[in-house]
Amino acid sequence: MAQRNKLLYSLVARGAVILAEHSDVSGNAAQIAIRILERLPAEDTRVTYTQERHMFHIMVHAGLTYLCMAEEAAGRRIAFAFLEDVKDNFMSRYGRTYREAIAYEYNTDFSRVLQQRMEYFSNDPSADVINRVRGEITQVKDIMIENIEKVLDRGERLDLLVDKTEHLQGEAFAFRREAKRARRVMWWKNVRMWFIMGGVVAAVVFFIVLLACGWNFRHC
Repeated sequence: MAQRNKLLYSLVARGAVILAEHSDVSGNAAQIAIRILERLPAEDTRVTYTQERHMFHIMVHAGLTYLCMAEEAAGRRIAFAFLEDVKDNFMSRYGRTYREAIAYEYNTDFSRVLQQRMEYFSNDPSADVINRVRGEITQVKDIMIENIEKVLDRGERLDLLVDKTEHLQGEAFAFRREAKRARRVMWWKNVRMWFIMGGVVAAVVFFIVLLACGWNFRHC
């Protein structure tokens, strides 16, 4: 069986803060995606940026950005069907909690969802058929297509490097390690805060008991 054109990378982000991502390739796709996120408008939009033989498909909705990178031959209908599917999955799981989430907070769980849905929309022919029949996906003919240089600074150029292996680029691991470290730091801060608050409450209760009962507790 011939291999279908694939979705290679995807993420969910709030502004430039990536909440979850998955990649089936190594290279600098994640770095280019971050540059795109930093320059996207805040309002809801759908846009596709081309980069050589690959395309970055983007859907901004209700403060969240859903992005995927795919082979150019994969077309736009499948890509935006995938993004709609990711949006529904993400919102059903996390609702509005994303507003306070830190970088990669949902990556442990939702990265697996991204991987599964990427495989489905890349390899299962029924993915396209189902969306045609249901008519759930907005017609893609009106979605703006621009070269990726349009979203970058004038004169700036980024070359996309893609290696179709199972290994992620070292920088992607560094991002995740930093996110985990930040979560641990915040957790310990919260633990310390609760200990301090507990100590203060205990001291206040003890002081009230002393006032009521006396130092020798003879009046209790």
